[in-house]
Amino acid sequence: MPQTADDMDAGAVRTWCSLALEALGRERAAIDAINVYPVADGDTGTNLYLTVESAAGAVEAVFAAHETGASVPALADAVRAMAHGALIGARGNSGTILAQLLRGMAGVLADGHDADHLRLALTRAATAARQAVAHPVEGTVLTVATAAAEAAGRTAGDPSAQAVVQAAYEGARTALDETPGQLAVLGRAGVVDAGGRGLVTVLEALVEAVSGETPRHGTWVAPDIAPVTTAAADDCAAGGPQDGPAFEVIYLLEAAEDAVDRLRTRLDGLGDSLVVVGGDGLWNVHVHVDDAGAAVEAGVEAGRPYRIRITHFGADRVHLHHSEPAQRGVVVVVPGPGLSGLCSEAGATTVLARPGEPPASGELVDAIRRAHAREVVLLPNDAELRHTAAAAAEQARTEGIRVALIPTRAAVQGIAALAVHEPDRSFDEDVVAMTAAAGATRYGELAVAERQSWTMAGICQAGDILGLIEGDVAVIGEDVPGTARAVIDRMLAAGGELVTLVLGEDVPDALADALEEHVREGYLAVDTVVYRGGGQGTPLLIGVE
Repeated sequence: MPQTADDMDAGAVRTWCSLALEALGRERAAIDAINVYPVADGDTGTNLYLTVESAAGAVEAVFAAHETGASVPALADAVRAMAHGALIGARGNSGTILAQLLRGMAGVLADGHDADHLRLALTRAATAARQAVAHPVEGTVLTVATAAAEAAGRTAGDPSAQAVVQAAYEGARTALDETPGQLAVLGRAGVVDAGGRGLVTVLEALVEAVSGETPRHGTWVAPDIAPVTTAAADDCAAGGPQDGPAFEVIYLLEAAEDAVDRLRTRLDGLGDSLVVVGGDGLWNVHVHVDDAGAAVEAGVEAGRPYRIRITHFGADRVHLHHSEPAQRGVVVVVPGPGLSGLCSEAGATTVLARPGEPPASGELVDAIRRAHAREVVLLPNDAELRHTAAAAAEQARTEGIRVALIPTRAAVQGIAALAVHEPDRSFDEDVVAMTAAAGATRYGELAVAERQSWTMAGICQAGDILGLIEGDVAVIGEDVPGTARAVIDRMLAAGGELVTLVLGEDVPDALADALEEHVREGYLAVDTVVYRGGGQGTPLLIGVE
């Protein structure tokens, strides 16, 4: 619902996140294509999209919590959720800075929604972002953010929130057009700053969320500049993949502020592009280094790092210099080391997804490059990875790799697809066969209920064993063996020829033996195959095909 000119409430925050996500989805490839600073790795648009996706998801969760009642979320709850979601989901240098910009705004908007608070929020955001970057550089997103805040400040005395955000947007557009003259690497490549362009897109969405109208002057259009080519990016990327640090390291960190101050000093000595954002005990750390282990070790000394993501810059160049690419490869996301070994033995390149730590698009792109093939089939094995996988596939295609994304939603579907993979047949025929095998595999899993809640199967209590089929709770049980049998029976009621069981790390082999016997005695001509999955975060994965 359109907001009034002076209205910045929780609904406007929700709309802002939704519009920004939609706009970044449209602009992602174009922003990726002009990404030459600080590293010409072509992922700024993708990283911004995934960061805003996390922010939008957090805001939607706040609204979902209010659906059963008559109340709506308070503005403070919505902006804090937005900032927290961006913080924990920030990707890359640009996403980390955007997270700090949103956090700076949230700290002010939590206290008020009028024009004065919006002006102060934009100022606080620009200041916080600069403070988060170890060595601020002009001609970047920081310059664009500062210009937006200064333009908003010039509306002092105007009571219209719409006037404030419109001025911020126009100030950002003007500053963005000037970035090629401020940063030499941009001027040589003939492009504006990619992170700054992403921020203009986000501010455009803010104008529409507040006013209900597309900003005056319409959508920002790039000035008449030459498109960046791969060669130009390589020539301009001073400190890029071939000359600068080899790894990008990102992690969330639980630590006290004084420990983070020491961490900044330590990481600044290890590498560059250092950005540390957050506060109140939770931080997002981003740095480019040659020694990724040392960067993680520094986080361990400061507090508790988790969701650690390490991306090797230019991994594709390493392969291209040593051998000709194969015709076809398969990239598989797996939930545990056991399945990683299984898929590797089948010739696939694997990406490990630990519980609560989904791989970023950069990790998937790196895996596609490591597959070192002209054609790649990508199996994400998780419905929540669909956007990330699609973004990775699109980026790999811009590098000349033919990528087919099969939207597998569970590891057992990926196993089924990999089982029928035939690299000697045509790419299209192989993709069709793998897609059909995955689609013919129904999937289930067991989980332990963390608290009392309503489910499709009734009310569960904390500690109950939940049997899920296709993502919905179908069985509530008291123990793993009984619940597993009930889930298998329900799945086989619709027919099937093969049951696949993937055991969790601490599940005894005796359970697999008992379930195999249960299938053998109750279902003639149905075979069972068992794999060890490792640390997959669930006792049992089940597939029926």
